[in-house]
Amino acid sequence: MMGRLLGSRTNRTPWTGPLASLRTPPSAGVLGCRVLDPVNAPVPQAEFTVSDAMGRVVVSGGTDPYGSFVTTVPAGEYRLAVSAEGYAPYRATVTVGEGSLTSLGDVIMPIAQPPELPAPGDWEIDPTHSSIAFVARHIGLARVHGRFNTFAGVVRIADPMERSAMHVVIDASSIDTNVRMRDDHLRSADFLDVGSFPVLEFYSDRFVHKGGGKWAVTGALSLHGVTRTVTLDVDYLGLGNGMEGEARAACRAVTELHRDDFTVSWQSMLARGIAVVGPTIAIELDVQVVPKS
Repeated sequence: MMGRLLGSRTNRTPWTGPLASLRTPPSAGVLGCRVLDPVNAPVPQAEFTVSDAMGRVVVSGGTDPYGSFVTTVPAGEYRLAVSAEGYAPYRATVTVGEGSLTSLGDVIMPIAQPPELPAPGDWEIDPTHSSIAFVARHIGLARVHGRFNTFAGVVRIADPMERSAMHVVIDASSIDTNVRMRDDHLRSADFLDVGSFPVLEFYSDRFVHKGGGKWAVTGALSLHGVTRTVTLDVDYLGLGNGMEGEARAACRAVTELHRDDFTVSWQSMLARGIAVVGPTIAIELDVQVVPKS
């Protein structure tokens, strides 16, 4: 669904007012517009991308607090895309003239329809099409990527969705960073201590709709013998069908854990005072669920 442009033509005018003082390279022009919601209020921080005829991004950024953006580009034909959370995207093809302002005027962004929700009932995580991954800082510079290979979970979808619940169990010993020595260390008492705490467990019965496909899922995470409240920032991607016609729902989710909160506090310092392992762990989930048989 595309946004609605006020007016049927793109305005191309000589620079006047403050624009007259802009110094641009030869053969360049200025492109701009103002992004508004359906009640004509500005949409700040809407993301815009200007691409050339080959699809290459020429410039990108965000609208200002008044919903506006102005950018200088070489004269020519471009494709403009504007997107904002909770709104249907806007796309247009524009021609920017040399030494002139090409204004799209006011672009109205319609409210996006949220994706269709799964039917009420029990849906189980499909581990072959899901991943539970993490990213940790290493020596203050690089990032180490890892995942858990063995997990299971069920989401009990309610009507309304806000009354849903989920339960996920992760095999701590299935941690995998693709380096055997490091993985053995992570399984040891210095980190996960899988001998004493063989599983990580997450339970939630608080689903909060944030608009569009955005949800916050807050629950209790038990890790290393400690239970803490954790909130997942969820992008619900909608419904689809698998290869055998089965119903599927998908989402992505992220959160950040502080190791000290779960007493996973092992640390070693380099000679220059830099920690080998960072204090926080970024969690990234890609999940598909199917109706439980």
